[in-house]
Amino acid sequence: MAAAAGQGYSPRVHWQWPVGAALAFVLALVTTPAGVSGAVLLLPIQLSVLRVPSPSVTPTNLLFNVAATPGGLLRFARERRLRGPLTAVLVAGTLPGVVAGAILRVEVFSGQRSFSVIAGLVLLPLGLWLLLGAQSLVRPRPAPTRRHRQATWLGALVVGTIGGLYGIGGGSILAPILIALGYSVYEVAPATLAATFLTSLAGIATYQTLQAVHGGTIAPQWILGAWLGAGGFAGSYCGARLQRRLPERNLRRLLGLIACLVAVRYLQTAAASAGAQPQPARQAQPA
Repeated sequence: MAAAAGQGYSPRVHWQWPVGAALAFVLALVTTPAGVSGAVLLLPIQLSVLRVPSPSVTPTNLLFNVAATPGGLLRFARERRLRGPLTAVLVAGTLPGVVAGAILRVEVFSGQRSFSVIAGLVLLPLGLWLLLGAQSLVRPRPAPTRRHRQATWLGALVVGTIGGLYGIGGGSILAPILIALGYSVYEVAPATLAATFLTSLAGIATYQTLQAVHGGTIAPQWILGAWLGAGGFAGSYCGARLQRRLPERNLRRLLGLIACLVAVRYLQTAAASAGAQPQPARQAQPA
């Protein structure tokens, strides 16, 4: 009877939960001051450390964004830094973008390799610039003109569409670009974190609606996602609280390092997907 009761029991599931929560806490603590949720860096951790099945990684990542980012947003709200004009522009662009991206992913696109290559090639030089050279080449903050707001909204729309296509929040792409344009990290972090939260929420809702229409489902790891979210919530809150104590120079370097790590991750993903493509069969040569 004991043996029968033990069948199907997997001890691996249980150690995943506290380990995942601890890793999510550290990741959110480090990335939140730079305006990045850390979900894109959580992908390899889920696959290699926590051994989450590949189809469940993306929805679990979105679940992490929805559960973790409110910690940082709560802290930024207490500091009255969530009502800035940049936050409104980013949210207005990313929300319709993520809906459009999710629809395009289901109806038109399926491959991820081209996106991974482009994102890696854009983020890597940006990250290196922020990490190594941005300190002496800080640009003035852009003037809040109507034309500039429209350009920022268009950029947020594009990033939101990418987020809907590939299941990312978009903060890891938006934050380095905005810093390179001259915005302060103190202004960018609350805005990109808010956009990441709402984009992930809208992405989950859109995918659920599309799955109901088209059939099929890829469920997240709900229990693990809850543990990841709890750890991320605490780390995000502490990271947002820590941000005010860090100099702008150090925050720019931190964001540069994160952008480089994300770029390397994207390029690795592109290389792996290229290597996994089946090779066409060679025709037999006549004797």
